[in-house]
Amino acid sequence: MIRYLWFDLGYTLVRTNREAVYGQVLKQLGASRSMDEITLAYHQTDKLFMRQFQGVLGKNSRTFMPWYIGTLNYNLQLALPIDDVMQVQRSIVREQPLEWSAFEHTKPTLHQLRSLGYRIGLISNWDTSAREVLARNRLDEELDDIIISSEVGMEKPDPDIFRLALSRAGVTADQCLYVGDNYYDDVVGSRQIGMGCLLINPYGTCGIEELAHTPVISGIHEVVSCLGRPVMK
Repeated sequence: MIRYLWFDLGYTLVRTNREAVYGQVLKQLGASRSMDEITLAYHQTDKLFMRQFQGVLGKNSRTFMPWYIGTLNYNLQLALPIDDVMQVQRSIVREQPLEWSAFEHTKPTLHQLRSLGYRIGLISNWDTSAREVLARNRLDEELDDIIISSEVGMEKPDPDIFRLALSRAGVTADQCLYVGDNYYDDVVGSRQIGMGCLLINPYGTCGIEELAHTPVISGIHEVVSCLGRPVMK
């Protein structure tokens, strides 16, 4: 019986305003794409990096950003000089910083889950800013346990970070369900210790075509309706 629900942080509970910023970048460079097109391109780029270059997105962005921007523009069918894009982006971000904010359904869903008697925890690959992000969005109020890779010295998909979470919470893997957006970190990691997992992908199978057998949900708002159903282990 599921007693404890664990969540990823980035693009599971919170997101940035990167699409709006990139829309301004394109405008200044004389290009134009709709917000829906930009959002989809970011999704496709994220999923490619998750699949092909596992762990890279959690590192310092300076190590991969030119590479990432090139892929993003490819998905937008744009040919823009990467150096120009990054220069304009830096200028805009100085005036309009990228900020992590909760998805619309995040806090209401977490609150509903707690009201149903579930305990709630976080297992996230994140730097030392994680607790600030949680506090600013008042998500820490909904969490019983917080496991952050930069604090514990291990990161998903290492099964030891999941084992640490179980130990701190005093539960077993079969009493838990994990919810995240990265198959290669979240599903693979949780499955190694026998924990069920729900994979978030707002575009159905888009970007995760190689995982066609994997059931997905479109966002955190679907978690409540999934409880009691079979999940991936």
